[in-house]
Amino acid sequence: MNPIDEQTAAADVFRAGGHLALQAGAGTGKTSTLVLLASATRRRGRYIAFNRAIAHDAAARFPTTVACKTAHALAFGAVGHRYARRLNGPRQAGWKTGLALGITKTVRIGERDVSHRALSHAVLRTVTRYCHSADRTLTRHHVPHLRGLEDQDLHTQLAQILLPFAQKAWADLQHPDDGVVRFDHDHYLKIWALSDPKIDADFLLLDEAQDTNPVLEQVFTAQRDHAQLVMVGDSAQAIYGWRGACDIMTGFDGHALSLSQSFRFGHSLAEEANRWLTIADAPIRLTGTDAIATELAPVDCPDAVLCRTNIGAMTQVMAHLAAECRVGLAGGGESLRSLATAARDLKEGRRTWHPELLLFPSWGELQDYAEHDPAGGDLKPFVDLIDQHGPDAMLAAVDQLTPEADADITVSTAHRAKGREWGSVKIADDFLPPKDIDQQDANGRPIPGPIDDSEARLAYVAVTRTRERLDLGGLSWIHHHTEGRLPTDPQPAAA
Repeated sequence: MNPIDEQTAAADVFRAGGHLALQAGAGTGKTSTLVLLASATRRRGRYIAFNRAIAHDAAARFPTTVACKTAHALAFGAVGHRYARRLNGPRQAGWKTGLALGITKTVRIGERDVSHRALSHAVLRTVTRYCHSADRTLTRHHVPHLRGLEDQDLHTQLAQILLPFAQKAWADLQHPDDGVVRFDHDHYLKIWALSDPKIDADFLLLDEAQDTNPVLEQVFTAQRDHAQLVMVGDSAQAIYGWRGACDIMTGFDGHALSLSQSFRFGHSLAEEANRWLTIADAPIRLTGTDAIATELAPVDCPDAVLCRTNIGAMTQVMAHLAAECRVGLAGGGESLRSLATAARDLKEGRRTWHPELLLFPSWGELQDYAEHDPAGGDLKPFVDLIDQHGPDAMLAAVDQLTPEADADITVSTAHRAKGREWGSVKIADDFLPPKDIDQQDANGRPIPGPIDDSEARLAYVAVTRTRERLDLGGLSWIHHHTEGRLPTDPQPAAA
C-alpha cells in the first residue's frame, strides 16, 4: 500500500516506541494502518480483535509475528480452559437458577410486586454487569435499573434484596467442575482480569477501542510497563455504553493521532457525517474520496434500511414483507421474536421473562405505562404495533425472513450495522428529532431541544454505512435543526 500522510505519521510514532491512540473515522482504513505498523517491525505483537470473525480475517493480513485473537481467547488460554467442563452447559430458565440460589418469594417494592422470576433475572444481569466492569468487588451499583422501579429509593431497596444472591451466584461460578449458574465466556474473562495477567508481547494492538468494556481496558492498560500499546477506534462510534462499554481513547496517556480520509464514500457524505461529528464534539472531521461520488437523494429500493430500535426494525420488516420483498434482518430474528413472544404472554395473562417487560403483570398495565409514564414513552411504538397487528402477526413475520445473502433488502438497527457497509442505504423514520423546548425564537417559532451526544453518535454510524447513495429519511430533520448547520450551508432566508 502507498500510505497517506496520516498513516505515515502513525507509523513514525510506532517506530519510535510511543504509546498511541489512533482515532480512525468511518472507512478510513484502520486495519490497513495497523498492518502497516506491524509489518515495519520484527518485534512480537498481539492484535486484540472485537470478535472472532474479525480476528480470523486479521490473521490473514497481519505478519506472522503478530498473533490475532479476541480478549476471550487470551483469557481462555490462561484460565478459561480450567472451566471447560462448565462452559456451554445446558440452558435453563433464569427463574430455575434463582430457585437454586434461594430466590423463592415475590417481594413488594413501592407499588410493584417483583416476582421471584423477575428477581432471578435481575440477579443474573447483576453478575453480567459486574463481569463487564473493572471493579474487583461486586456491589450494589452493579444491580440493573428495572422499568417501573426508576426511583432511586426503590432501586436501593431492590439492590439490598438482590446483592446477597448475586454474590452467592458469583461464588458459585468460581468452582471449575460444577455449579448451579450456567457458566459463560464473560465469567472466565472476569476471573482472568482479576488475576492481574501479564500478556507476553512486545506491542499490543487493540481494535474497536471506543467500545471496550472496562474489564478489558483494565487488563490492556496494565501492560504499558512492558509492552507498547496502540489502540485504534472511533470515539464518535461509541454506541454501546448501555451495555457497559466505554470510550477509553480520549483519556489515554499516549500520542493522539487520527485517520480522517475516508475511502468508503465521497465528499457530500463526508460533509453529512461531519454534522453529527460536530454535534457529538468528536475529535475528528472526515474528508471524502474523489473516487466515489456518493449521492444524498431518495432511494426507492435500497440495499439496506437502518432503524433506531428493534421496534422500528419490526415495522420495516412487516412493511417490506407486505410489499412482497424478500427481507433479511441483520443479526437474525431472535430479538424480534422475543419481543413478540413477550407481548403474547402478557396479552394472554402470563408474566414474561423479557428484561424490558418483566415487571408488568398484564398487557393493560404495560399500555398504561407506555401511554402515561414519561419513562415508558419509548415503548409506545411497540405497544401500538402489537395493538394494531397482534403478536402472532409479528411472529409470522419473523418466520418469513430470508437469509441476508438471498434477500432483496436488509433491515438492521444502527447498532447491528456498525462495521458494515452497503451500496445504498435508507434511514428509517424512527430516528426522531428532540422535542421542542418551551421557548420560541425571534420569529415566534418553537426552539428545538438539544441533541443528545449518544443519539448524535448513533446517527453518525447510520449515515456512514453507504458507499453510493444515502436517503436521509428519518434524519432529514437535522438540516432544520440549529445544531445541524455547518459553515458551508446556505444561509436560511429571512422571515
